[in-house]
Amino acid sequence: MALLFKGGRIITASDDYVADVYCENEQITRIEPEIDPGSIADETEVIDATGKYLFPGFIDPHVHIHLPFMGTNAKDDYESASKAALAGGTTTLIEMICPGPDDEPRAAFEEWNNKAVPLAAVDYAFHLAVVRFDELAQQQLVQLVREKGVASFKVFLAYKGALDLSDTDLFRLLQLAKAEGVIVTAHCENADAIDAMQNLLLDAGKTGPEWHEPSRPTTVEASGVQHLATFAELTGAHIYVVHTSCEAALRAAIEAQLRGVHVWVEAVAPHLVLDKTYPERDGFEGAKYVMSPPLREKSNQDALWNGLRAGLVSTIGTDHAPFDFAGQKDMGRDAFTKIPNGIPSIQERIDLVHTFGVLSGKIDLHTMVNACSTKPAQLFGLYPRKGSISVGADADLVVYDPNRSHTLGVATSHSKVDYNGYEGWEVTGRSEIVTVRGQVQARDGAFVGTIGRGQLLKRKPTHF
Repeated sequence: MALLFKGGRIITASDDYVADVYCENEQITRIEPEIDPGSIADETEVIDATGKYLFPGFIDPHVHIHLPFMGTNAKDDYESASKAALAGGTTTLIEMICPGPDDEPRAAFEEWNNKAVPLAAVDYAFHLAVVRFDELAQQQLVQLVREKGVASFKVFLAYKGALDLSDTDLFRLLQLAKAEGVIVTAHCENADAIDAMQNLLLDAGKTGPEWHEPSRPTTVEASGVQHLATFAELTGAHIYVVHTSCEAALRAAIEAQLRGVHVWVEAVAPHLVLDKTYPERDGFEGAKYVMSPPLREKSNQDALWNGLRAGLVSTIGTDHAPFDFAGQKDMGRDAFTKIPNGIPSIQERIDLVHTFGVLSGKIDLHTMVNACSTKPAQLFGLYPRKGSISVGADADLVVYDPNRSHTLGVATSHSKVDYNGYEGWEVTGRSEIVTVRGQVQARDGAFVGTIGRGQLLKRKPTHF
């Protein structure tokens, strides 16, 4: 069915105007000040967007759905994650494939993609984590780039002995990425320093979730950014620092940018609105808020918001990693090192950014759209098909009511997790109509679409 959006206030990364938008055959085909309903197909659904924002579908550049981690597995599947994403206005997900050190890259890609194919109701792509770099792995990485459109890798400078690469392999991977035009996303900390700090704290009997942040302080994160940026400077590779949590790490990235390093910075919703007092809550409640890098002193939030406004921080993701409090997070009651890391935020991201970013005056609507849609599309080989309201773009659109208040919590979440890190929070702004390639997939937070309609997005590397 064709769609006609009437009278919406179109907000993109650069534009702000009122117009009608007509969509057919999964794409935007007309954008005009006024489109006469009599000039279009009879079966067209007309959507009144008067008084509402019309955004390009939002892109979450950093999610975990299928995630084996610390002896357990994340709770969501692509059905629940898609429904949660759509309820919050997100129409495209970029998931992290996180294989074990003995897994072959091609097998890992097939495992993750097979999980998505029957259940995805959003379009999706993958960052492929590289945790081994032998000759077979190198061959398969190149094949996945050229044959499957995997245009971004992931490296961990953390999780000693499990996911981290040696410096030699890191250097060689960046050389390969540069040659293939692949951008390398990176979790920047220091695996050896964290391991030493964790052992020191545990030996001192400091085992609760409140000790997670002191075990990996801001200096460790900043040094990780510096380390990666040095390797990128030597190889010419393009890098993207995920879930940047603090001013020190942001400054390290900016210093690298000033030297000419091709580096972009991601913030995630939890670090923008939560602080280290949450994992310090009594009664092990703080375990709900354990993530890496950790939640920081509140002052770091200003640096991240200011960085977004100035364009020094490029994107806002979630690092959505859904683990139940009961039966998973509580595996770490005797040692914070055993708490599965992650805070689910896939449904809440846009409303949090609108409420605490736009309405508070920290950023404007253009910055919100750029960071949550357009820039991820540009960096990861999806633009202008995604992240754009333009003729020829996919008809991924969000009718957003900026004045509608609602309460966040488990009761209204589509995620399978047994808690919500923002339980009871009042936010203003809500996605009312959400389309993926011209089909309405969500209305007023309810899923009304088709499971399995999502497509794998094959991307062309552009970061040579």
